[in-house]
Amino acid sequence: MFRALSPTTVRWRPLEGEGLEHLTIAPVDSAGIRASSVLIGERGGRPYGVRYIVYCDPHWIVLAFTIETTEGQRLSLMSDGKGHWRDADGSALPAFDGCIDIDLAGTPFTNTLPIRRLGLKPQDGTAKLTMLYVPFDTFEPFPDGQNYACLAEDRLYRYEAEDRSFTADLPVDEDGLVTDYPTLFQRL
Repeated sequence: MFRALSPTTVRWRPLEGEGLEHLTIAPVDSAGIRASSVLIGERGGRPYGVRYIVYCDPHWIVLAFTIETTEGQRLSLMSDGKGHWRDADGSALPAFDGCIDIDLAGTPFTNTLPIRRLGLKPQDGTAKLTMLYVPFDTFEPFPDGQNYACLAEDRLYRYEAEDRSFTADLPVDEDGLVTDYPTLFQRL
């Protein structure tokens, strides 16, 4: 079982190109969890700077997130925790119905969300999820099928794109945070 969350700071670097992520995650009173991060890097030869904040309930269900570039591009979405999303103006976003978890491009942190929320054990098999995926180049989210399976409880999880175009075995620490993301990120 993962340990109870306490204020924690971790850093990752991409394995290709230059970059760094600095993440701080902490409980927020008894109301839930707040993750705040700053990333710098490059994608497709174009440098970027991004800050994000994710709010979850105590069970790791995403309730809101905001992503903003250093150039001022911004996306804020809110969820009822049951797979219904709204934009910053409160307008419903039915295209994302059923998405409980989010996947933000450029960070291994969002893998922690389904890993902690689901509490998978090896005997549970594969969980098929639809993520609300946000690419950092466009900030235009879309539903994305992803599969998670526990290979070693609280230590190793398999991530697989639904179309099987990418698979990675992700070791995690006692908080459920990725320590090594083969071909993409390494924890410092």
